[in-house]
Amino acid sequence: MVARAYTVAFEGVSARPVEVQCAVTPGLPAFAIVGLPDKAVSEARDRVRSALGSLAIALPSKRITINLSPADLPKEGSHFDLPIALALLAALEIIPADAAETTTALGELSLDGALIPVIGALPAAMSAAEEDRILLCPKASGAEAAWVGACQVIAAPGLADVVRHYTGQSPLPPAQPGEVVQDQTGRCLRDVKGQERAKRALEIAAAGRHHLLMTGPPGSGKSMLAARIPGILPPLTATEALETSMVHSLAGLLDEGGISRVRPFREPHHTASMAAIVGGGRGAKPGEISLAHNGVLFMDEFPEFPRTVLETLRQPIETGQVMVSRANAHVQYPCRFMLVAAANPCKCGHLTDPGRACNRAPNCGEDYMGRISGPLLDRFDLRIEVPPVAYTDLDLPPSGDTSAQVADRVAAARQVQAERFAGIEGMTLNAEAEGEVLERIATPDAAGKELLGQVAERFGLSARGYHRVLRVARTIADLDGADTIQRHHMAEAISYRLAGLPDA
Repeated sequence: MVARAYTVAFEGVSARPVEVQCAVTPGLPAFAIVGLPDKAVSEARDRVRSALGSLAIALPSKRITINLSPADLPKEGSHFDLPIALALLAALEIIPADAAETTTALGELSLDGALIPVIGALPAAMSAAEEDRILLCPKASGAEAAWVGACQVIAAPGLADVVRHYTGQSPLPPAQPGEVVQDQTGRCLRDVKGQERAKRALEIAAAGRHHLLMTGPPGSGKSMLAARIPGILPPLTATEALETSMVHSLAGLLDEGGISRVRPFREPHHTASMAAIVGGGRGAKPGEISLAHNGVLFMDEFPEFPRTVLETLRQPIETGQVMVSRANAHVQYPCRFMLVAAANPCKCGHLTDPGRACNRAPNCGEDYMGRISGPLLDRFDLRIEVPPVAYTDLDLPPSGDTSAQVADRVAAARQVQAERFAGIEGMTLNAEAEGEVLERIATPDAAGKELLGQVAERFGLSARGYHRVLRVARTIADLDGADTIQRHHMAEAISYRLAGLPDA
């Protein structure tokens, strides 16, 4: 008799179904696992044997063979423990075989039979729903998996509870979805003294998901401004929350019993490797750009990142996805993020202050900012200079709007864009508009078109730069509640594009 249970193998954010076959046949006592398992899967036989022993279930003196099908698909991770145990229990006729065949299971077993949470419960629930099966997982993963809502999720504390559930002694109730609520209070834009132009740039960037580069001396408030971006972004929609949480589930970041509607804000250190930023390493795990999907990637000290790391950002910024290719894995992850970068004007940081600049000025500034290539710099929609704030201004009362007020305007602008791009695949915000759609939604009035033409000729805007100015102008018009891009909208968009250029 061959008993079957099901589980998944992860390929990026996708979960491929895996059939776990168990055969107990006469022969020399043995416990073999075949089907291209890695070391963690091969060690499952010892964990399963000990877990069954804790339930006073002795393995028969026969040959036990576990086959993970398809056999040519690599199997990695400890989450294969529970489906292997489930198939074995069905083969030993301890639980009904038909019940095991209707179950997708994942979970790690401890030696005493307790179930330990594993990564990937959310993608596994999606796969179980597509296959019309029940998902069986550890109790700590139940709230995360149940959020899918398209399949029944059974969350068990241990293997003994699984046996009692399938034998009808003590059925487990379906898991209930959970949602993590994170407090975003305490970081308000009004805490930043001065820097009104920078605050305006943050609002525009947040409204249209435009990439932003801030340049200024140390202590001018660049990091402080960036830290307040989450407070002005609208919550994730249901679809966005599912997309983002699937990536975070694979990275093991959903550890509070559910998912979050708060947009991710990732800020890697400038010593981060290429694999940490774009993804890779063992199992081709998602990197920071994918963990920032539908959120913000803040890269402080931008020129200090290795040149090779910075250049890898160019393609993901354009496509919104990254293909992590390794010798044994080719995995694609989503990465539609808003890039916010901060940089000092030079190595010492005081290029604009003649009294404090080093003796290599202005060459030190050219060398330092030269670490950012032209093609990468061209991908920033907004570039602003953040000047230092005088200490006398620090005692002034707070100025400008609160984060809540700015967030309301950003949410209204994004709602306009959601209605505008409804039904258009691959476009949800102005930053994604291209081709005929961009021409239709971002055609300025005569005065604005004339101004853009003059600037494009004077400063030699690239085709990418030309289109990005149009996208920013469309966002500014949305914030203004205007149907048509007018000359002053275009002028403001151009001012952010030309910041820092010579003769601008």
